[in-house]
Amino acid sequence: MKTKLILSLALLCAFRTAAFSQETGAPVEASKRHDVNRLSKDYYIPHRFDGRTILITGGARGMGKWAAVRAAKEGAGVVIMDWLEDEGRHTADSINGFGGKALFVYGNIQKDEDCRRAVAEAVRVYGQLDYAILNAGVMDAVYSGAPFRYDSTTRRLMPAIITDATDEYWEGVMATNATGTFKSLRAVLDQMVEQRKGGAVVVVSSIAGMTGLAGNPAYVASKHAVNGLVRSAAIDYAPYGIRINSVNMAQTYTPMVETAYRFVEAQKKAGIGFGMGDIKTMSLMAYCDSQHRGSYPWEQASNMLYLISDEASALTGSIIATDGGWTDY
Repeated sequence: MKTKLILSLALLCAFRTAAFSQETGAPVEASKRHDVNRLSKDYYIPHRFDGRTILITGGARGMGKWAAVRAAKEGAGVVIMDWLEDEGRHTADSINGFGGKALFVYGNIQKDEDCRRAVAEAVRVYGQLDYAILNAGVMDAVYSGAPFRYDSTTRRLMPAIITDATDEYWEGVMATNATGTFKSLRAVLDQMVEQRKGGAVVVVSSIAGMTGLAGNPAYVASKHAVNGLVRSAAIDYAPYGIRINSVNMAQTYTPMVETAYRFVEAQKKAGIGFGMGDIKTMSLMAYCDSQHRGSYPWEQASNMLYLISDEASALTGSIIATDGGWTDY
């Protein structure tokens, strides 16, 4: 009995020594915690895309803008296609202002003629199209350039569970995310096949294309469609030397996500739903971050540019979770 007591005390002392710092009394494991080292928004790789042309849809703001700015710093001729004309022109002007090369093309990826015109402009100005980042997408059917409102008119165009969802909401989201991605990808691939020089495409999807999310069936369905399209296209265009992958992010600090937060808060105030979206609100990295931060748009832009670069020459047909571990658990 005495031996067991001594052993128990010894184990307890060992546990306390391992678990707590004698100097501060704080848990030792907590003292070892460290935030992930974040990529600087000013980081870029000089000359990586010298002589290359990149088309970026949805490049006026958010992740597309950061991809355009960094690609230009790395030597690319950039074509920005967006339906946000003022913001798109401002982004292109700012790139040209620091000595980069950028062209803005107004267009809506829902329209085949707009997609083909953007590709044609890339070829006219820069001679060819090497890469594409198909970033344009929406979370609801409200025009993304409009200020946020939550009223009887806009509510019909916003996310809702299936039995409350309207045709306008469903068809608007699918028209951009699924059909628009198909049309823009088709225009890009037509040009790359014709050139006979290979190429690479990154399609921006979402964790909504890898798992379910509460209260936004059109967004989830459309992003699953996007990832299916990527897998299919990767098979069909591998013989042409064209690589096609998708990135799938969780919470990223973009205007679209900011609008989504405002929408969720408006729903809560209106007493709509059971709060199923609150079951899980953070990725692994956001949860462990001392400030619970999600990802920054320049971090996601870095992932996109890596995937179109020759550094990712072994990757195609990949549905890559750039989500800070969201889909890991």
